[in-house]
Parts: sequence; C-alpha cells; structure tokens
Amino acid sequence: MASQTLSSIPIVDLSKQMIPGTPSWLETCAKVRHALEEYGCFVALSDQVTSKLNKETFDAVKELFDLPLETKLKNTSDILFNGYVGQLPHAPLHESTGIPNATTIEGVESFTHLMWPSGNAKFSNAIISYSKMVANLENLVDKMVFESYGAGKHFEKHMETTTYLLRPIRYTPFQEGLENGEIGSNVHTDKGFLAILNQTQVNALKVETRDGKWIDVDFPPESFVVMAGDAYEAWSNGRILSTKHQVIMNGDKPRYCLAMFTLNEGTIEIPEELVDEDHPLQYKPFENMGLVHFYLGGTSDMTGSTAKTYCGITTQNK
Repeated sequence: MASQTLSSIPIVDLSKQMIPGTPSWLETCAKVRHALEEYGCFVALSDQVTSKLNKETFDAVKELFDLPLETKLKNTSDILFNGYVGQLPHAPLHESTGIPNATTIEGVESFTHLMWPSGNAKFSNAIISYSKMVANLENLVDKMVFESYGAGKHFEKHMETTTYLLRPIRYTPFQEGLENGEIGSNVHTDKGFLAILNQTQVNALKVETRDGKWIDVDFPPESFVVMAGDAYEAWSNGRILSTKHQVIMNGDKPRYCLAMFTLNEGTIEIPEELVDEDHPLQYKPFENMGLVHFYLGGTSDMTGSTAKTYCGITTQNK
C-alpha cells in the first residue's frame, strides 16, 4: 500500500439552508464539485438525520447482524452485494447485506419480512426513515453537481431514474494471527453514481488520492462521507474521480457502517455541457447496470474504475 499522508479530504457544510442561485449556494456548489473532481469524495456535515434517528437505525442494524447466519443467508440476489455477503477469505472481517429500493415501504418491508417473517416494525420504520433522509442529502449533492456544470436541465430526468440500495455493513475487530485479519474491504471503486457512508465512531476507511497516496478518513459527529463511483466518472466525461478506497481494521471494536448507493436505470448520455475543446468526449452512452454486470464478469481491473474499459472512447471506436 502507498505511504500515508497527513492530508485530509475536504469538509463541506450542507446543514445550512441555502437558496439556489444565491452566492452561498453557488459557493457551496463549487466546493462540492471541486471535492469530487480532486478527491472523488468529501465529508458532508448534515443535519438530515437526527441523533435519535441515527441511534435507532444503528440499533436496528446491530439487531440485524445478530440474527443467525442461516437467516441472513436468505437474502440472495443475482447481483453481488445486493444480497448477503460474508465469510470471505480475502476480507474475513466483512459482513454485509443489501436492501434494494430502500426509500420505498415495499422494498424495506420485503427485506424485513425475509429476516423476520412475523415482521419487525421498529426495524422497518428506522430503515425507511433513515433512507429517505439520506436520499434527500444525495439529491442535494446531485443538484449542486449538475448546476455547477451548467447541466441543471438534466437533473430531473436523472432523479426520476435513480434507484437506492442501502447496504448495512459490519466489520469485526482486527484478528491477529488470521490471514488478512486486518481487511474489512479490499481496494475497490463503487460502480454507481454516489455512495453516502455513515458509521459508528470507529474509523477504518482509507481513500486514495489522485497522486497515489492513501488518506485515513475521519468521520466527525453528525457527518457523512459522500463518494463518487464509476458511473459519475463516465457521466462527467472524466472530470469526477471515482475513488479507490478500502477498509483496514486496527482496533478492538467492531465497525458498523451504512452505505447508501445510487444507481440509474436506462441509457445514460454524457451531457453536451461537459464536452468542449478542452474536454473532448471520452465516454459512450452506457447503462449503469450494464457497467455493474461488466465489472462482476471479472474482465476489468477489480481494484479500479470500470468506466474506461466498459464505455470509454478509444482511437479505434471513435
């Protein structure tokens, strides 16, 4: 792994009320865009999720992971990471499960009844409330990005085709003497547009900067990490960085994390506003789920962005 650095990713305050078009709005839009272009991520200060809801949601997540393994294994999917994942030799500390359509009652209730056939109102109420609040934060970030690029007219269509996957994750503590006993998640990029991460106060996330250095990410209280994926890299015509990241556990406490992933349905066109003489077109129209399946097929570099390989324009296919 590359050497550590004392640098840190940007922090952007999104808790204040801003009116689109005002100086404070435009200034914050520029900060969000710069962070995603230079780092592929930033720490967002936000009051979207109250302390009470945050506690209720993580209590629900802990209850979920305390279920018997045979129950958790019922969450299956043809798409890796939409279902249950655990007991991985290369990442033995990782255990996670997917809740598709997490902003809908139908999606959350379907998952809840799979885990608790008699139902679990406390769990489903916390998850649906949390997911809707985080989706509001995601909408705000997307709106700022689109408007910063002068592509605001495409925002509504983008939101209409956005789907949400909530992924609760548990990382068990570092296990000395176990092969890969420090690895919670291997180096990878995400394959959607945005991932919004929240955690209990156990820091273990590391991100790679453009110059190949690794940064330890600290989550201040009431904050989220907003991270761009491969689909955002392609949509932005290569301006936004899809962040390489990993989880390395060093302490003696488990880390619980909530990751909200956004993916888009249908064909995604690169906005004409992001193509000019200085930024010639680098990507063909693509489908987000096609990118996901291409990645899962193992034909691309599993540790880095899949966008260039999947839908990048080369000299041969221009």
